[in-house]
Amino acid sequence: MNDFTLSIVIPIFNEKNTIGEILKTVRATPYRKEIILVDDGSTDGTREILRELDQPDLKIILHSHNQGKGAALKSGFAAASGDIVIIQDADLEYDPREYPVLIQPILDHKADVVYGSRFAGHGAHRVIYFWHYVGNRFLTLLSNLFTNLNLSDMETCYKVFRREVLENFTINEKRFGVEPEITAKIAKIQRIRIYEVPISYYGRTYEEGKKIGWKDGIKAVWCILRYNIFK
Repeated sequence: MNDFTLSIVIPIFNEKNTIGEILKTVRATPYRKEIILVDDGSTDGTREILRELDQPDLKIILHSHNQGKGAALKSGFAAASGDIVIIQDADLEYDPREYPVLIQPILDHKADVVYGSRFAGHGAHRVIYFWHYVGNRFLTLLSNLFTNLNLSDMETCYKVFRREVLENFTINEKRFGVEPEITAKIAKIQRIRIYEVPISYYGRTYEEGKKIGWKDGIKAVWCILRYNIFK
């Protein structure tokens, strides 16, 4: 796959302080690409910033009200037309300069899906919440028990797909339960090739805008059970 288009899906909610920088960094990546910005009902001025953007490499989707990351990804995936699709958060926790290592297994025809792992021992990692780390590892372990995968970071933002993979499932979850849902559904695709590569992680505090909380962790447990056992 030497000549390809990269679709970058960016779910956004109240990220006026970071959207400009993340968009600049994404645009600097050396690929033919389309950037799909899905504003999920922002109320902090982010939407007004997006309305001022009018460039041919951008697709801008505006949700009428806040629904959640899963709903934003569903809209973004539906709009993606590239050969490879990657999820990019808008909050600067994940670095687009690491796209080369993320997409290489697909370019090498070895992988259909690639996860970027924050726990695989590579790159800079901000030292932050211990219980978030424990929660992420627990959710990954629980997910692995049911999917029979050996992922180290199921909850990672960086998930990369050959676009054809996305045609095999539909997203139901509206919020952060989308992470275990996607993992459960791709694990059921026959002959799917899933790879994991190490990435850096620049985590935010709640004061800096981090949104996920303990209630989302409980919901993730339910989604692991729901999409692996009941569906």
